[in-house]
Amino acid sequence: MLKGNKLYSIFKGKCPVCHTGDMYVEKNPYKISTTLEMHERCPHCNTKFKIEPSFFYGAMYVSYGVGIAFATAAFTISYGMLELGLTPTFIIIIATLIVFLPIITRISRNIWINFFFKYDKSKV
Repeated sequence: MLKGNKLYSIFKGKCPVCHTGDMYVEKNPYKISTTLEMHERCPHCNTKFKIEPSFFYGAMYVSYGVGIAFATAAFTISYGMLELGLTPTFIIIIATLIVFLPIITRISRNIWINFFFKYDKSKV
């Protein structure tokens, strides 16, 4: 994935404007105490990430869709490919959602902010 593509910003956690600066203070999403801790502004191009108070509440709607995608993948693998029963499949889906919760949360925030900003080559 190359810079200039929204998928680059979404999956790498980079600024949606310059694709250089990190959005999150801690790169590891599994450091639970700092999972959602973001820079106020991009360290590279100074873009303000929180446009308004409670800006990232919209990411909750996105996280529903991202969670459904993870659950569907877990269902397809466990029930369709491994041919497990419904109870083990249900347990695997729940475990998948719990294990990937920090990643789902960050991806949802990244998708949400990319709705409102676009890549600007001049700020690279």
